Amino acid sequence: MKTNIHKILTLFFLLCAGTGVQAQQQLKSHLDYIAKHKKLAINHMERYKIPASITLAQALLESGAGKSELARSSNNHFGIKCHSNWEGKRIFRQDDNPNDCFRVYKKVAESYEDHSNFIYNRPRYSVLFSYDITDYKAWARGLQKCGYATDKAYADKLIRSIETYQLYVYDSKSKKKGKKDFDELRRIRPTYITHGLLYVEAEADDSFDKIAYDMGFKAKNLRKYNDVPKDFPLQKGDIVYLEMKKKKADVLYYIHTVKAGDSMHGISQRYGIRLKNLYQLNGKDPDYVPTEGDALTLR
Repeated sequence: MKTNIHKILTLFFLLCAGTGVQAQQQLKSHLDYIAKHKKLAINHMERYKIPASITLAQALLESGAGKSELARSSNNHFGIKCHSNWEGKRIFRQDDNPNDCFRVYKKVAESYEDHSNFIYNRPRYSVLFSYDITDYKAWARGLQKCGYATDKAYADKLIRSIETYQLYVYDSKSKKKGKKDFDELRRIRPTYITHGLLYVEAEADDSFDKIAYDMGFKAKNLRKYNDVPKDFPLQKGDIVYLEMKKKKADVLYYIHTVKAGDSMHGISQRYGIRLKNLYQLNGKDPDYVPTEGDALTLR
């Protein structure tokens, strides 16, 4: 009789313990967050070939399912710090250091967009795109190895979250019917880096619309990055930047002596400087036309 009672009590406690574990594994706040943002993550997967499971797991971890102070005050759902090229709003919080700088966004969608661009456009993460889009474990470990976070358990936490909430099911929805495969587009358009900026070279009979389509950008953004109006003609070999140029040249370049045929736009492209900043650095207005022999300040 005592043996049967003992077995019943043991089974009761095991069932209770199992229920408690399940409650810890799937939090309502996390389920709500996934339901709200999964379409955004899938959309970015179709555009950038970053697994939706990885995007969602990172967002859950970095933002506390959107409940962290950084997420609530700054719409920063991926813990992305300012770095030297960030020119938007910023906020300072204790992280690895007492007063680390973090990016501030107007809305959550901007945070997701910046996260995708951050991974896709930085050379140190390029190895990730050699992994299968459904191999979330390789992606998680790769992110940690590439230095996305200093937490030594970062990959394990991502994998645990993906498996707990079955986020891997979203990775099968990798592209819409009729859309070009983004990996093929990457092969069509080799990317290069100059002055720390990512760019492609224009081909014969090229246009910003064609490049934007191939690389998954908006044409108006590419034109903005390269300081050109709509329908600006491209020549074979022209540099087309895929990100915003700098406010001044690298430390190696202080002065440019104008040569025959030079233009302010051509000089700005050569050194990766924004056109308006090149004018400002030299105290010139937009009507200024450089003359051979002029010395232009670059920083």
